[in-house]
Amino acid sequence: MATTRTAHTVWQGNLAEGNGVVTFDSSGIGEQPVSWPSRAEQANGKTSPEELIAAAHSSCFSMALSHGLTQAGNPPAQLTTQADVTFQPGTGITGIHLTVEGTVEGVDEAAFVAAAEDAKKNCPVSQALAGTEITLTAKLA
Repeated sequence: MATTRTAHTVWQGNLAEGNGVVTFDSSGIGEQPVSWPSRAEQANGKTSPEELIAAAHSSCFSMALSHGLTQAGNPPAQLTTQADVTFQPGTGITGIHLTVEGTVEGVDEAAFVAAAEDAKKNCPVSQALAGTEITLTAKLA
């Protein structure tokens, strides 16, 4: 069964001086302010499209890696994943780096790295972002 998730943004003003609010409609988790300075300079308590992509990618990758490890007979006790999305004003998103550390019984470092590479390649968010270079650092805790 397919699912659709929805968010919307209301933006006011021009790019440099304007601001907006992203509302998470499907989950109802609230609203987050966005602005150009929070995207291109310091966050200052506001989110950005890149932070939202990082959240989506780190959670999707974690789910895919957990599934792959479980299917191989080694469900993880814990996975901690960070996604760093790099944005260059005037160019766009120039890369995404995933860092994962896992606690997994019965898996050596090589098998964990291989499972992480597979998850990086096959998680739906990675596939949606295939036009962007995605790199990975994976290690066991």
